[in-house]
Amino acid sequence: MKVTGRAIVGGVMVCAVIGIMTAISFSSVEKVSAGQQQAAGQWVDPANPSDELVDGPYRVDPNWPKPLSTLFPEEKGWTWGAVQGVFVQNPDRIFVAMRGELPDLTNAKKKYVEYETAFGITTHLEIPGRGMYVRNASVGPYASPGEASDDYMGVEGKDYRWKHIITVYDSEGTVREAWTQWDSLFKPDNPNVLSQGRVHKILMSPYDPEKRVWAIDDGHEVIRIFSNDGKKLLQTIGTLNTTTERNAKMTGNTGRPSYIQKTGPPSETFGRQTDIAWLPDGTFFVTDGYEETRVVKFDKDGKFLTAWGERGDAGGKEKRPNYFNTVHGIAIDNQRRLYINDRSNRRIQIFDENGKFLNQWYLGDGPTATYHIFMTADQHLWMSDGHGNFKFYKYDLNGKLLYTWGTMTPEAGGLWGTHQFGVDQEGNLYTAEVWGGRPQKFVPRKGADPALLVGQPVRAAWTK
Repeated sequence: MKVTGRAIVGGVMVCAVIGIMTAISFSSVEKVSAGQQQAAGQWVDPANPSDELVDGPYRVDPNWPKPLSTLFPEEKGWTWGAVQGVFVQNPDRIFVAMRGELPDLTNAKKKYVEYETAFGITTHLEIPGRGMYVRNASVGPYASPGEASDDYMGVEGKDYRWKHIITVYDSEGTVREAWTQWDSLFKPDNPNVLSQGRVHKILMSPYDPEKRVWAIDDGHEVIRIFSNDGKKLLQTIGTLNTTTERNAKMTGNTGRPSYIQKTGPPSETFGRQTDIAWLPDGTFFVTDGYEETRVVKFDKDGKFLTAWGERGDAGGKEKRPNYFNTVHGIAIDNQRRLYINDRSNRRIQIFDENGKFLNQWYLGDGPTATYHIFMTADQHLWMSDGHGNFKFYKYDLNGKLLYTWGTMTPEAGGLWGTHQFGVDQEGNLYTAEVWGGRPQKFVPRKGADPALLVGQPVRAAWTK
């Protein structure tokens, strides 16, 4: 009994100590949590503290741009296809690139179809469904042409129109320029077989006073550079419909041979390149890409300098430095460090400008799918998640997540496949949704914490 008594007393003392420690622990957790919230930039709209902030620290402009059939009256009955790219020169010149037009499904008549389940049960589905997207504009046999697949069934003129591939808008959503003279240049050679051709992203170097426009055509394996007004094709980098020898044998994305079998020197070819970033002297780097597994360095004139990167193991579990699967984006900080979006492996790999590995950030085991990374002048890295978490993320350059916002919904302000984004000089955010099939404009809310807004990019050689 004495032993038991001592045990009880001891247990009470231990419990008391644990209780005190627990209280202290809970208090610390609360303080840390509050501190973390403050550090993470938690914010409420002063105009409505109960607002759930579906569109984050912004309010979407539902009227930007104007409907396609309003902008181009001859396009009545048609709307945006897969919107791959957006680049913001200034509020009067917002470049939008898409993979042709798709039939407008607004107010489409409903139908009911029979559907057989895997167990042989026949059920009925309502098309289009309720409370959901009516289609994926980018993926599927009747989506916009331009994906590297062999199951496309769309018929031109019926299921899509290959028109208005690159168009320039102002901040009011009005057309400033339609570069239709180049539509055929980007047209897939045979969309029903391999879908070669499209504009993947559209960009300008922040250090180029001429503000030349770079259009990445990963389907045709080339990068095309245009004059700012779109009147001249100035240069083509890469070899049309030609890839590297190792990519023709095995790609880093599919684990199968490339759909392009014609090969050339690795210094003159790509493997479905995806993005570009520049140094102040004009040196630029290309992430290469959907099929190749490397970063390629060129001088200011487009002369090949070097490349690095190896094909990672399939399955999204590659952790080795310098191994890639789906090299989908790049950004450069003011210390000339390269941040590479190794999308399929859910990480950012960091290198110096000569390809020396420096660090990596693992983005987690969840369904992350980083589409675009964007370095701001204040040295933060913003990312858009396309088909994993459908959000925007803000990181410091140590890899710490600072803030996130975004919701998947077909309503204006939702995000579904944000493939590229940019910011104008007034702080407005513009997005290109490849799956949702639309460009959007987000206007900063009045009183929004500036730290929560996507910052300005570097504009070293031009401001307008």
